[in-house]
Amino acid sequence: MNQIISKVSKNVIPSKTIEKSKKEIANLAFELVEKEIKKYPEVIGLEFGGSYAKGTWLAIDADIDIFVRFKKSTKEDKFEKISKKIGFDSLKKYSPYVRYSEHPYVEAKIKNTKINVVPFYDVKIGEWKSAADRSTFHTKFMQKSLTLKMKNNVRILKTFLKSNGIYGAEIAKQGFSGYVSEVLVLHYGNFENIVNSISEIKEFQVVGKASKKFETPITIIDPIDNNRNLAAAISNENIGKFILICRAFKNKSTLHFFKNKKLQISKKYWENLLVIKFNFKIRSPDIIWGQIKRATSSLSTQLELGGFHVLRNSSYTDQKKSAWLFFFLESPKINQIYSKNGPDFFREDNSKSFISKNLKNTELMWIGNNGKIISIEKRKHTDAAKFMSEFLKKNLQTGIPKGLQNDFKQGFKISTGKKNLSKSIKEVANELISTDGALIYFN
Repeated sequence: MNQIISKVSKNVIPSKTIEKSKKEIANLAFELVEKEIKKYPEVIGLEFGGSYAKGTWLAIDADIDIFVRFKKSTKEDKFEKISKKIGFDSLKKYSPYVRYSEHPYVEAKIKNTKINVVPFYDVKIGEWKSAADRSTFHTKFMQKSLTLKMKNNVRILKTFLKSNGIYGAEIAKQGFSGYVSEVLVLHYGNFENIVNSISEIKEFQVVGKASKKFETPITIIDPIDNNRNLAAAISNENIGKFILICRAFKNKSTLHFFKNKKLQISKKYWENLLVIKFNFKIRSPDIIWGQIKRATSSLSTQLELGGFHVLRNSSYTDQKKSAWLFFFLESPKINQIYSKNGPDFFREDNSKSFISKNLKNTELMWIGNNGKIISIEKRKHTDAAKFMSEFLKKNLQTGIPKGLQNDFKQGFKISTGKKNLSKSIKEVANELISTDGALIYFN
């Protein structure tokens, strides 16, 4: 293991040329924002944050976070309005746009480097007024706590997570954030210890010191706020993948774990895929991702109620105008009849009620060997696409989040299989009918 980690370590540290280029971009952006904040008495400072400030950034896809410090007394509406104005005015040459966390912030790109201008309140530790208020404490804490060797181990861990598709705190990914990576390295000391510990981690185990119990598969405590569970933002699927790849790497360490994987697709299941496409009015990526994830979950429930077993689901958006909801079904067509278990015959009132409600419309009814009254019912829909089409036309408010209902009213398309899907959308859908990359290592 040590030999592989040593090889990776040499590749994850940014070169002097890349470091110089990143510093120039960071300083340019900082100066532009610094010029704008002078116009507002509510703003009392400016500082770098995130991985750039902590020295844990990766050469590829490293963002520059610039935090704008507001007086604690600033009202929320002014806080949001002024921060957006600062972001847009300072980065106007670089096509800025709004992103959302708890509060809006402004993002732009300078030479393929994302610049985030994030507002936060000048508060004492623990007196949070916004989610971003913790960030500067995170930065100072990690600057003080991480050694140079630890910082490079953070880079190794990030590369490991990224190569296996589980890095990124954004709602689209629900993976491990850069800060979680730093917390893990700080807690366990280095990448090797993380692999050894996570490969043996138990359900509900706590990393750090918690002030209360959290109901997540594992708990990762924020070292500057022991009431905060960092693992709450990570999906169960990604936690599971992390544990499995740590076990696999511990068992057989190779450089393959640090390279992007090709999917092992089972093409015979294409016809089991139900796809809903719709267009939406432009909005923040964070908002549309949240909406389509909720819609996918809700419609999965409706498909199950209709008798269609959903094996997996996912969603995708181009973040411009279109979104797709994917459902991998056990079968897109099901039997017209199904059995419905009623109460047992000893429960007088319940059995009487069940019989009187169902006898008229049932195909058959009898008392089963299990002591329950059983009814054979007839389904209205045996085709998943037709079922979903009628459901959305008649029950839009039941199955779709309020924020998407007007978009769906403008129209939607339902299809099965890969027909009508572009090449890029097929690649997204491929993930649903592929063996999970975290399992391939065990072959």
